[in-house]
Amino acid sequence: MHRAQESSMTTHDHTEPIGYLELIRENRNFRALWLGQIVSLLGDWFNLIGSASLVATLTQSGFAVGGLFIVRMLAPFIVSPVAGVVADRYNRKQVLIITDLARAVIVLGFLLVRRPEHVWLLYALTALQLSVSGFFFPTRSAILPDIVPRNGLGAANAISSATWSVMLSLGAALGGLVAGQFGIYTAFVVDALTFLLSAFFIMQVRYTSVPTLDGTMTLATAIRDYIEGLAYLRHHFDILMIALQKTFVALAVSGGFQVVQVVMAEQIYPIGEGGSTSLGLMYAVVGVGTGVGPILARAFTGDREWPLRWAILVSYFLSAVGLLLIAPLGAFWVVLLGMLLRGVGGGIGWVFSTQLLLDLLPDRVRGRVFSTEFAMFTLANAVGAAVVGRALDLSISLSLLMLAMAGLSIVSALVWGAWLLMMRRRA
Repeated sequence: MHRAQESSMTTHDHTEPIGYLELIRENRNFRALWLGQIVSLLGDWFNLIGSASLVATLTQSGFAVGGLFIVRMLAPFIVSPVAGVVADRYNRKQVLIITDLARAVIVLGFLLVRRPEHVWLLYALTALQLSVSGFFFPTRSAILPDIVPRNGLGAANAISSATWSVMLSLGAALGGLVAGQFGIYTAFVVDALTFLLSAFFIMQVRYTSVPTLDGTMTLATAIRDYIEGLAYLRHHFDILMIALQKTFVALAVSGGFQVVQVVMAEQIYPIGEGGSTSLGLMYAVVGVGTGVGPILARAFTGDREWPLRWAILVSYFLSAVGLLLIAPLGAFWVVLLGMLLRGVGGGIGWVFSTQLLLDLLPDRVRGRVFSTEFAMFTLANAVGAAVVGRALDLSISLSLLMLAMAGLSIVSALVWGAWLLMMRRRA
């Protein structure tokens, strides 16, 4: 076991973890970052519901909807090498503020998309917005250990994940309601305002930058620094396997399921304009699952390394059970129950893999590893969305697609389980 892992585990064994309320109440920096996350995520889900419903309404094409999610995922993948270097080289607080302000301007461009021939503009604006987000999310992950003590990382990670889930539920439901009742374009205006408010909260963080990389950034240094981050993963295969967990989930389920949800909402359970309200409800239920799942599981695992690892294995099977409930496309409440279970499984896998990386990564490569993880995740999501979007246009049934996703989820579980057994034998 490498030195970073030994140091992390020792700290966890001898330091009393900080509670959720204690962290929010006493850590001003985390509180400000958390408030920014709340409002920013609210806008993100307004934007996703609005843009997905708009594409579905204007094109009536499953492949076009899949194209939206491909763009949403490929854009941050393309910028990830630079984004990781920026997160390790520059003031992380300033990077977060600049990216929030830039996205506030970009999303207002969605108001110009009015007719089918304007769909290209929606794709272009989505690519630009998600490229900027490709700098924001790895930087936010990298700054967390800078402002939270090690014995508070478990609580901070769980709060951040629960917030993502609550805002998925609230933001998706409100986004669907607003888009369905007041028109899709209202959602884009709300999104722009939330980015401005998020930047205001992040400005309240008291943070002194201590860059882990020295010297002026050029193309050559950026490439060199990113290759150094990849080399770290190559020499620490366990870290790579942990970083691949989100990629496994994206390939097996989340990439394609985003497309499936839009088609289900519009064609099978249509509520609101373009099925925007039913789509919001689906996302909301998944959000409840992703929030509740990790909190309940952490009551059993704590922040202990091996219980976290085994819980990730269980999460794959929970997702598979949820997909099997959805596949028959029966009563809407049964579909929502399946989505709840899928959310519980996905939430546990996401939160606990992030927790392991926060615990085990040294500061000098944290930004680059998180950006690489995000890149692999987004690329896998794009592949999943493309395959499922094309499959829908070839008239492959939704039920068959979801059965395939359940099977892939089980295969992913077997791969991760085999790695855990190999690790135990080596130990």
